[in-house]
Amino acid sequence: MPDSAAMPSPAETGQAVENWPVPCTILNESGASDWVLVCEHASAHVPAEYARLGLGEAERRAHIAWDPGAAELTRALSQRLDATATLANYSRLLIDLNRPIDSPASIPEMSEETAIPGNIGITALERARRIDRIFTPFHDSVTALLDARAAAGRRTRLLALHSFTPVFRNVARPWHLGVLSGASRPLAERFVAEVTARDATITAALDEPYKVEEGDDMAIPVHGDARGLDALLLEVRNDTLDAPASVEAWAETIAAALERL
Repeated sequence: MPDSAAMPSPAETGQAVENWPVPCTILNESGASDWVLVCEHASAHVPAEYARLGLGEAERRAHIAWDPGAAELTRALSQRLDATATLANYSRLLIDLNRPIDSPASIPEMSEETAIPGNIGITALERARRIDRIFTPFHDSVTALLDARAAAGRRTRLLALHSFTPVFRNVARPWHLGVLSGASRPLAERFVAEVTARDATITAALDEPYKVEEGDDMAIPVHGDARGLDALLLEVRNDTLDAPASVEAWAETIAAALERL
């Protein structure tokens, strides 16, 4: 695929725009739970005009493009908890909704070991287009949802849901579950204790497979800590989310632990 700097985007050429869903799907908006679920990497969707960003179909469906199993887990938890959930409808390769727009990982030219041809050398206009069409409306939706709950006097606790690969750059990751947090570290510790007490076969760890960083994450620092909310980010190893029964088992375990916090 030609360098994007040499190939104007459809927005620049006036080409018709198709295959653009709404930026996010909100489930169970009137749910009774205190927990609000956010899944920023729920979809691998890339509009047809981007020609898969120059990737093969297998690469576009791999973990670099989304978090496999995270959407299914979010939906299952929304039902079990009677919780509101917001799920993104675009691949993080277009723009990562859990990264500030000034982060180098916002629109990655390289993801893990894979070059992303359609992101190399993109124009300022194309970058702004993705921010305006995907990033800003997604976060505006989350903000509006949280503002409405605050105005109604509702208690709110934030839960971001992700999945991770069993092996990263040839290094095995032994955990089944990572629990990440910022200001809510005591709550994260209690959550790990509740999960492992319920199922001793689960290997759970704090701040794995990475740590929340204020300048490199969105959900916890911006929508959680900045509002003074309880806020956790869960990372579930994606090979344990590879079947409906596995997703339901995780949803049961996580929901039971959350309800005891």
